[in-house]
Amino acid sequence: MAFPLSILDLAQVGRSQTVTESLSASTDMAMRAEDWGYHRIWYAEHHNMSTIASSAPAVLIAHVAAHTSRIRLGAGGVMLPNHAPLTIAEQFGTLAELHPGRIDLGLGRAPGSDQRTFSALRRDIASADRFPNDVLELQGYLGDSTRVTGVDATPGRGTDVPLYILGSSLFGAQLAAALGLPYAFASHFAPAALEQAVAIYREKFQPSEQLAEPYVIAGAGVIVDEDADVARAQLHQAKRARVTALFGRDGRTFTDEEADAVLSMPQGRQIEEMLTYCGVGTPDEVRDYLDWFAGHADADEVIVASLAPDRDVWLRTLEHLAPATAPSGPTARPEASTVRG
Repeated sequence: MAFPLSILDLAQVGRSQTVTESLSASTDMAMRAEDWGYHRIWYAEHHNMSTIASSAPAVLIAHVAAHTSRIRLGAGGVMLPNHAPLTIAEQFGTLAELHPGRIDLGLGRAPGSDQRTFSALRRDIASADRFPNDVLELQGYLGDSTRVTGVDATPGRGTDVPLYILGSSLFGAQLAAALGLPYAFASHFAPAALEQAVAIYREKFQPSEQLAEPYVIAGAGVIVDEDADVARAQLHQAKRARVTALFGRDGRTFTDEEADAVLSMPQGRQIEEMLTYCGVGTPDEVRDYLDWFAGHADADEVIVASLAPDRDVWLRTLEHLAPATAPSGPTARPEASTVRG
């Protein structure tokens, strides 16, 4: 694969797993991923989701950074409407001072939660409308010239933590282009606007102090096993888990039979669409898929989310795709057994 390959880790909490076990697995994976040759690992901010333990990205990054030495780490992303820009500047400025040259800060506009949780975070809907100005304010705190007279971020000022705009719509593409920032598209779960958003970003990009040329990161789901049938079975289990995540309310879970029934209904089509860009199969099949996907997305970098519910398959997926051990060769078209949009 002739492009940087990175990892998005949601610190998933399995059915029989504790949060402690999930975070330990994420730390262990990061230590391995550093040796496997991955470019970076990002952690996403989500709230009030019992299956995701990455609700405090800065804290998780600090822990993982202390157990690694080279791999880049960052938020993919911090949902800025949930926070004051000064607070985020101080958090990531601290990380940058402790781990120079290794910290990224991806920024999203969505709340990363439902409306009740948004209220519990003490935010209001207008916070999302302030996103562009908040990005600029945050950028000032991390640079050498604050935009708020008399207020500096310590730590933070002068660290120039690189910012990335995350998105799944044309809004994020246009903002990233206008500010001259890298753009990361969430095609691993919201694929619909991928091609149009990337085209707009590249067309409208304005160079900045941070970035001279447009830079696109695109997300893809992956499940890999030497036995393709095992990988496909894990994909089906992942779809069942998404039924509970999307349609479960007030702690309700679905049995496998109930989840399969939902997947067969029109409502299940939403889950199929979310997984449009998902490579599933043997190591060679999924490497070929990612080569195809990078070209299809016009991406400079691909970030993969290992979707396998089984923790062993989850880890082996990333090991199988390890850039340090990937064979070199011509780009091949994905095999038929690989899921492709």
